[in-house]
Amino acid sequence: MNVENFSKYEKARILGARALQIAMNAPVLIKINKEDLEKIKFDALKIAEVELNSNILPISIKRPFPKRKEEELKRIKEKLSEKKIEEKGVAEEEEIAKEGEIMELANPKDEEEDLEDAEEAE
Repeated sequence: MNVENFSKYEKARILGARALQIAMNAPVLIKINKEDLEKIKFDALKIAEVELNSNILPISIKRPFPKRKEEELKRIKEKLSEKKIEEKGVAEEEEIAKEGEIMELANPKDEEEDLEDAEEAE
């Protein structure tokens, strides 16, 4: 994989891992002149950067792709739509019940008249 294809986070991770290896006396994979080493002051991070830019590092990046879950998404959408339908039905039933209670409370005189009519009929 080419260096340009790595994200800045992947580059940082690779450079850090390789610099740690070099600091722990791992062999350097690229031939660097003594003069060049003195220029970079034997810095493990700079050596790792030279190795990364030359594309010789045996470090690879695995990028897993997300699994396609179309069927699961369809099932979730169906459940949500069913839930909404059920919620609408429950809301309508509650509204009708509330309207009935309000009508009963709104006309207490009617109830009294009904009671009076019932008593007169007896």
